[in-house]
Amino acid sequence: MSRISRNKGETKSLMSDQKPLYIARARVDKVDGLHRRGTLEDGTTLDFGVHGPIKAHYGLDSQPNLPLPVDYLVAAAAG
Repeated sequence: MSRISRNKGETKSLMSDQKPLYIARARVDKVDGLHRRGTLEDGTTLDFGVHGPIKAHYGLDSQPNLPLPVDYLVAAAAG
């Protein structure tokens, strides 16, 4: 467990001993090739895969254009 020092000889835990406030529950299934479908606990589905420069770099022209998983992370954090 990580600790942070406040004053000489004093430390405080960075991790709480309490139960988590929220646990995300999701499932990810392979649809085809690099195409994946995520399903959230409430039934919302998200399709993701590869697009743009990533497809070109790895020669994945046969794959459908879909958002990368990181695209969803950036949108959630920034939006």
